[in-house]
Amino acid sequence: MKHAQRNPAVAPSCYDRSVNTTTQHSAGSHVPIIVCANQKGGVGKTTTVLNLAAELAHAGRRVLVVDLDPQRNLTSGLGFTLPEGAPTAYDLLVGRRPATELAQPTSIPNLTLIPGSADLAGIDVELATGDESGERQLAVGLRSAGDAEVILVDTPPSLGLVTVSALAIADAVLVPVQCEYYALEGLSQLMATIRLVRERLNPALEVNGLLLTMLDPRTKLGSDVVREVESHFGDLVYRARVPRSVRLAEAPSHGIAIRSYAPGTSGAESYAQAAAEFDARVFNGTPVGASQ
Repeated sequence: MKHAQRNPAVAPSCYDRSVNTTTQHSAGSHVPIIVCANQKGGVGKTTTVLNLAAELAHAGRRVLVVDLDPQRNLTSGLGFTLPEGAPTAYDLLVGRRPATELAQPTSIPNLTLIPGSADLAGIDVELATGDESGERQLAVGLRSAGDAEVILVDTPPSLGLVTVSALAIADAVLVPVQCEYYALEGLSQLMATIRLVRERLNPALEVNGLLLTMLDPRTKLGSDVVREVESHFGDLVYRARVPRSVRLAEAPSHGIAIRSYAPGTSGAESYAQAAAEFDARVFNGTPVGASQ
């Protein structure tokens, strides 16, 4: 197998290093919206949203997760089976209902969910031809986020209008990066999109960080990808490393997070560490409950 080589397309110029690259939140300010995005499928995006949210909620943070992926894996991964016609994130994107009417309590205390819908699969056409933009509908809908302290948004594995709309109203983007060779090429494309969104739609958009996932430390390829990503993005890379893990893959099929399904495993420990880093980057040391 060909090993990772330095990819000049993934360059620091993809974003402005002079911009603060953490989303700092203080008590009484608006609720930070963090979008988890990567146009590549199978990189651990939904797994990351689910397990970060579960860890943050366990620590006492009030978390709202929004499933904008028509595959609805986040929704099913939290144990939800929706009846026909139930309100979903589709209603949020088209401006039918605000977040307060759509958020559903989960089995995890402090964690609520706006469920996904298969109807989101064709919504790019509606957003492109509608009277109002998707980002405006999202911004209005999420303005009433109830008592949430942070909103985590799971996006489709594409750079279509749904993902762009989410980035346009976000405070920051969290990027899961699978430790494989082609991840570097995908990362370059995503960073270029983030730069364009920043230039045209959301100048305040920041990069919360890059989380390395599906790492097999026994392989040279995994080590090469870690080294390459760190060399280009420095402190933006989370210290936590999410391993390739059968238990992590199994947990969503049981409708629970890894901390409940297989506590003490390397996957559970890696997401606990990632959640601690995420909390520090978003809340800048503001303790749990300070915004109550």
